[in-house]
Amino acid sequence: MSRDKHLPLTETVYYILLALIEPAHGYLIMQKVEELSGGQVRMAAGTLYGAIENLVKLKFIQPVSNEDSRRKVYAITEKGMEILRLDFERMNHMIEVTRNILRRETEELK
Repeated sequence: MSRDKHLPLTETVYYILLALIEPAHGYLIMQKVEELSGGQVRMAAGTLYGAIENLVKLKFIQPVSNEDSRRKVYAITEKGMEILRLDFERMNHMIEVTRNILRRETEELK
């Protein structure tokens, strides 16, 4: 099976998709990304809105209706959930392979 051309996701895009499992507006997305990443990923507004525009074009996220007309709210789509799941599986595979190699290396050093 070939890998999706959109993989691997950047760390920023991964966290944006993860943050949008629950619908959110731009400022809330920035806060969630920083929180989810343990403060490792901080975005400027321009970076976020550029990423949002790209993710909408890819149909990974979509605007959703909300009561505040001043704020645009976004949510992850089924396609976005699928790409998030695929990248999660890709990273888990990398972690498992690395864990096994490091475990063997450690055992050989004993």
